[in-house]
Amino acid sequence: MDPIITPPVHPDPQTMNRRHITDYAHGITAIDAGYERPGLVAIHLIFERGRAAIVDTGTMHSVDGVMAVLATKDIAPHDVDYVILTHVHLDHAGGAGALMQRLPQARAVVHPRGARHLSDPTQLLAGVTAVYGAHETMRRFGQIVPVPTERIIEAPDGLRLDLHGRELLFLDTPGHARHHICMFDRASSAFFTGDTFGLSYREFDTDRGEFVFPTTTPVQFDPLALHASIDRLIGMNPIQMFLTHYGRVGNPGRLAGDLHESIDAFTALALQAAGSGPDRHRLIREGLQQLLLERLARHGCRLDRARVLELMEMDIELNTQGLEVWLDHRRTH
Repeated sequence: MDPIITPPVHPDPQTMNRRHITDYAHGITAIDAGYERPGLVAIHLIFERGRAAIVDTGTMHSVDGVMAVLATKDIAPHDVDYVILTHVHLDHAGGAGALMQRLPQARAVVHPRGARHLSDPTQLLAGVTAVYGAHETMRRFGQIVPVPTERIIEAPDGLRLDLHGRELLFLDTPGHARHHICMFDRASSAFFTGDTFGLSYREFDTDRGEFVFPTTTPVQFDPLALHASIDRLIGMNPIQMFLTHYGRVGNPGRLAGDLHESIDAFTALALQAAGSGPDRHRLIREGLQQLLLERLARHGCRLDRARVLELMEMDIELNTQGLEVWLDHRRTH
């Protein structure tokens, strides 16, 4: 079923600028989080006969937009049962506490390793602030609000939750982060994959379908675990995946193969640059850039080089940093 693109009504000019929603079958909607650029972060809404779940939240700046979309769909705040967080990186979960304040019946669902960061985000915020600085952290993510412990559901591997008769199954899927879960929705035969199934931006879609590449963001990238997690998802024969970056992709089997190849290529680049001293970061970054440009060209992407690099700038830098952390960890363990 082709998605229907509709703008939310009464948008707030600061949080809904250029925001859109994408409605799919089975009561699934992708809501643009409004983070950094359109089409970068998707918040997924699942609606089942009067009850709702939200998968990933974007940042605090995304909350008003989510509430506006709920209103356009006549979903009352008390109709939301779950706020499901694939992991606690702030582009996925930074808005969780603020959103939960607006959804009185909702409970937050998170990996057991991530639960403490929801109830006490001090350590998480300190780490992000150390990277970006206080001003930039506030600009990107806004205030990080704790979630009361009694409103958190820890999701170990194999947990099943019920959304008005609709089964939601949670799998432990490390590789991008050790506290990462993916959720299988049997009604749509789809996984909601956070970052485990990579990044796929709609600007790169061609007649050949979607283009996907892995995210090796610091600090817990583990290629062997990520390979295993991808295989585990595909082993359940899903027909589609919903990615936080960005939205629905089909043909999971082909995309999984592309991800496996890219993970190996990324790590090979990193290992080749491992002994390069101060040039290591530059060499990895340039290698990733060239590799992605070549693969996009083979995929039939018609965007010019400048536009591709504009869309991928942040990912290439973060992937470079993550590969460097992985190299350093290999050296010390």
